[in-house]
Amino acid sequence: MNEITETPSSARSRLLGHRDFRLLLSGAAAAQTGSQVTLVALPLAAVVVLDADPFQVGLLTAAETAAFLLVGLPAGAWLDRMRKLPVLIRADVVRCLAVGSIPPAAALGVLTMAQLYLVALVTGVATVFFDVAHQSFLPSVLPREHLVGGNGALETVRSSAQIAGPGLGGGLVQLLGAPLAIVADACGYLASALLLARIRIEEPRPEPEPGRSLRAEVGEGVRFVLRHPLLRVIAAATAVSNLFAAVLMAVQTVFWVRVLDLPPGAIGVLLSASAVGGLAGALCAGWLARAVGQARLIWLAPLVTGPFTVLWPLSGGGVGVLLFGVGSAVVLFGAVAYNVAQVSFRQTVCPPELLGRMNATMRFLVWGTLPLGALAGGVVADAAGPRTALWLCAAGFLVVPVPLLLSPLRRLRELPVEDVPRAAGSPAP
Repeated sequence: MNEITETPSSARSRLLGHRDFRLLLSGAAAAQTGSQVTLVALPLAAVVVLDADPFQVGLLTAAETAAFLLVGLPAGAWLDRMRKLPVLIRADVVRCLAVGSIPPAAALGVLTMAQLYLVALVTGVATVFFDVAHQSFLPSVLPREHLVGGNGALETVRSSAQIAGPGLGGGLVQLLGAPLAIVADACGYLASALLLARIRIEEPRPEPEPGRSLRAEVGEGVRFVLRHPLLRVIAAATAVSNLFAAVLMAVQTVFWVRVLDLPPGAIGVLLSASAVGGLAGALCAGWLARAVGQARLIWLAPLVTGPFTVLWPLSGGGVGVLLFGVGSAVVLFGAVAYNVAQVSFRQTVCPPELLGRMNATMRFLVWGTLPLGALAGGVVADAAGPRTALWLCAAGFLVVPVPLLLSPLRRLRELPVEDVPRAAGSPAP
């Protein structure tokens, strides 16, 4: 594969010289930075302003991710029938309006948990369409041999936002309060929509086959993933990882505020410091894929970094909070390196007319576990305390590499593209 042999400097120069990819990258930076502010501000608004209990915070996290179960599968079939760029712009506008409703409600003293749940659900639905369209749109912007570099650049932006955004969010929360800090997120989505609107790619409108029902098209995407010997095992491992990541998302704010007694500014700094690992993973993913092989990277990343999750429940007050930051940084390094390798493979192996449905099926399978994990985290934290829920989370991450190690991936160095064995009836890549 060309993306494995090209040097990092030449790949970066080629990518950054592409005007439309620069706009796509800039839009991702604006939206990600804003959403990382809300990552701090939204649960703090629930915990500090509305005095939410652990179960309510878990329910809020579940509402943010429930859309992947509700509309995850049909979203891909719908997107394969339409141009992707207009969907990206509309999704940003919807998210801007939804999160932008929180500050005025708080200023008028009418903010409630019900509104937070509704905002989380609406932004979640828009995010489903945005994320599936985004992964399906990238191969229209870049040739397939540059997808690893393109995904690495997008992950670099995401990781950079995870460093800058929470620190900014924590400072804004401490200065303005949690609800008003969310204005930064609304501005980020608006900036993303304006940047994406400047992309000038001639994207043809897909022509649906006459007589094909939505159900049949959804089924085609599901069959492609489940019959593919590598995609289905990648889906299984990622689903387990996201299940326990959702436990962490539901519990960590309550743990920081009520167990470690951290102020909002310190929480932002902790999240930003942890995200350094994700940035390092994005910068190193291409080099690691060349050094150990793209297939090996997929199972090595969670195997090596997963054990560091035990630092989360072991962390304490004062200097002990550093354990949480170190654990998160190492785990994020592995997660980003894993994602660059497996997402690039998915985009390469799938025929263009199935990209939306393949990505939607993968998102349904791997993100559909998020609301379940969030609810489980809230229930366990409410019944046995946040630290016990973190122990459950750490144990779950140790299981993630198991399906990968039991699959053909363990015997491969590079991921096959044209000669992957397929079950009869599955679409040719």
